[in-house]
Amino acid sequence: MSFLSFVLNILWIIFGGLWMAVAWVIAAIVMAITIIGLPWAWAAFNIASYTLLPFGRKAVSRAEYSGHDIGTGPLGLLGNIIWFVLAGWWLALGHLITAVLLAITIIGIPFAWAHLKLAGIALWPIGKEIVASDAMPQRVPGRAN
Repeated sequence: MSFLSFVLNILWIIFGGLWMAVAWVIAAIVMAITIIGLPWAWAAFNIASYTLLPFGRKAVSRAEYSGHDIGTGPLGLLGNIIWFVLAGWWLALGHLITAVLLAITIIGIPFAWAHLKLAGIALWPIGKEIVASDAMPQRVPGRAN
């Protein structure tokens, strides 16, 4: 992680990142308690770590990064629809409200932009993978890269 990413992540935690990461963890715990929600809990924990420290990392499609699996096919689509109904919309709303509040100030605009990206991920998290910003996509067998 670069020094700039480190500084931005510290400021991010101070200006709204921490409470949104806590919201993601709460969603993950609620999903895990239900047992049936374990696939969503795993996705929520991954996004919670990204929400806590977003600078220097990015969310990419797991299908494009490491290949297709059960979460990137029709079951992933169904899982994302269920997630949207149960938790995605309120997490996205939290990110959206925080983004609007941060965008009021000039210094808050980069953080507002990060919250908007996280709002999109909050709506549809299954099939996403969090990687370092400078990570190169892995070679997927059977596909020309």
